[in-house]
Amino acid sequence: MKTKDIRAMAANEIESKLSELKDKLFKQKFQKTLGQAENPYKIRQTKRDIAKYMTILKEMRSHNGNETEKRKG
Repeated sequence: MKTKDIRAMAANEIESKLSELKDKLFKQKFQKTLGQAENPYKIRQTKRDIAKYMTILKEMRSHNGNETEKRKG
């Protein structure tokens, strides 16, 4: 998914997708350990997707925090 599409999502949607990706990564690692992994590149791609979602979520939270501080001050 492109970052533009992720940024259009709500924070709770991103969190749910993030938990799905973490579960997917766990399953992929388990399959790799058992020797059933079809394509080990998918593990790398899943890790990158998790990092992308986490980064955007952190930016959203940081940005929302800065707006509330500006309103108070």
